[in-house]
Amino acid sequence: MPRLASSGLSVRHCAAPAAPDSHRRVPVRREPGEPGTHRSPWGESDARAAARGSVGDLPAPNPSANPVGEKEGKDQPLHGVHLRHREASRGEAPSPSRFERTTARAAGVAALTATGVIGTLAAPALAAEPAVEQTGLIPVVSVENSIADQIDAQAAAQEQAAKEAAARKKAAEEAARKKAAAKAKKEREAKERAAREAERKRLLSYVAPISGSYVSTGYKTGGALWSSGSHTGVDFHAASGTSVHSVASGTVVETGWGGSYGNQVVIKMNDGTYTQYGHMSSIAVSVGQTVTPGQQIGLSGATGNVTGPHLHFEARTTQEYGSDIDPVAYLRSHGVNL
Repeated sequence: MPRLASSGLSVRHCAAPAAPDSHRRVPVRREPGEPGTHRSPWGESDARAAARGSVGDLPAPNPSANPVGEKEGKDQPLHGVHLRHREASRGEAPSPSRFERTTARAAGVAALTATGVIGTLAAPALAAEPAVEQTGLIPVVSVENSIADQIDAQAAAQEQAAKEAAARKKAAEEAARKKAAAKAKKEREAKERAAREAERKRLLSYVAPISGSYVSTGYKTGGALWSSGSHTGVDFHAASGTSVHSVASGTVVETGWGGSYGNQVVIKMNDGTYTQYGHMSSIAVSVGQTVTPGQQIGLSGATGNVTGPHLHFEARTTQEYGSDIDPVAYLRSHGVNL
């Protein structure tokens, strides 16, 4: 078998020179122990690729001694895949492909860089290494970064959604609280208005001077018992010690002894009229005191010019005697049923 002394390579066979436009490559087999571990895309080692120029000048080998040509065809070139298949069929270990070598180198460099073994001084030596993008590592890292970004974005969105939900809940609770407070305020104000209205009505109302009593002697009744010749008021039946009430709101203008009226109280009512309460056994108010409808002003009795215990009640247009008006009509005009 012929050998090339200058390159240290052995040639099992060489294909016949091809036509200029075919660009066929001569498959060369590396013998065990020969230098050169890298192969070209056509399955050649680096050393054989360098010596390819001198091999092309060799005479064509005997076609009968070309076992590969017999199987694959003399006119078919042998590429790297065919060579690896052929080496595997002969029991030889196939050389790693360029992608495998590049990936392995890039992975090793990435590991050394991550651990800090390779530093700034190694940067020039690594400049000739294949780009990491060619190994598929950058796409993997990019995908992982993209997933991490998506997770972060999702977490941020969830956090924002939680904050917004909490804000909506707080706003709803605040709105409910304000609504409840407004409702309570409205109800309270309504109650207050109702109470004021009730009090106003009560203060403007009139009542009988003796609760549950009746008129025993009417207005203008004549007789010798009255100095004017007639009754200037009405008498309400009442036992001694019965509670006497102011018939309406007003201010006390006179209290004490009143001659034939005995112990008396005179009140100026808020409507400008006056009311008199006579023959009382005791007095519970004083001059200048304001009174309200139904307020107790004293107790009935039999003081003054009387034949027995009762309450003498008069309605007047002035504080003085002789300005009397019909007390029953006066009370009924203000809604009192007698």
